[in-house]
Amino acid sequence: MERSARPTEVVPVTSPFASQNRPGVPPRLPTPPTGWPVGSYETYEEAQRAVDFLALEDFPVQDITVVGVDLMLVERVTGKLTWSRVLMTGAASGAWFGLFVGLLLTLFSPEPGVTVGPVLTGLITGVFFGLVFAAVGYGSARGKRDFQSASQLVAGRYDVLCQPKSAEKGRDLLAKLAMRPSNPGS
Repeated sequence: MERSARPTEVVPVTSPFASQNRPGVPPRLPTPPTGWPVGSYETYEEAQRAVDFLALEDFPVQDITVVGVDLMLVERVTGKLTWSRVLMTGAASGAWFGLFVGLLLTLFSPEPGVTVGPVLTGLITGVFFGLVFAAVGYGSARGKRDFQSASQLVAGRYDVLCQPKSAEKGRDLLAKLAMRPSNPGS
């Protein structure tokens, strides 16, 4: 018995890492931006104002990409660390976690209503462990980092790119925006 040859159907295999480049959907993997520059701004707020203006002018904003150029990691020192500050912060975070656990225990308690026992036990246990973990962490650093800080990723400038089909219109609209006096309140 002979089998007839049938054309095989090709079914695309999908994966969570596959980039499908659908309009309006950002790619799943990091990819370089595409488009033509239509504006460049010193702050993100200015770039955001430009895109907001384009949206108000019924511009197809799905063609826009804001790109931060010359990225910097900025660490701002917010204060000096001392044993008292470390222990207070550890106790406070432990208290919140302990309170949460205590409230969860009361939800699954066979007795109706909120009882003080599990909440108080969770709170005290949380404070204790918060103090211990904070002390161990700070003590193990041995004075190598005696300050608190907050880190932020910022750019030296923000370029607004647009797909070529709309770039000329985008440039014209942003030129009109540049001619307007800027309102700090808007």
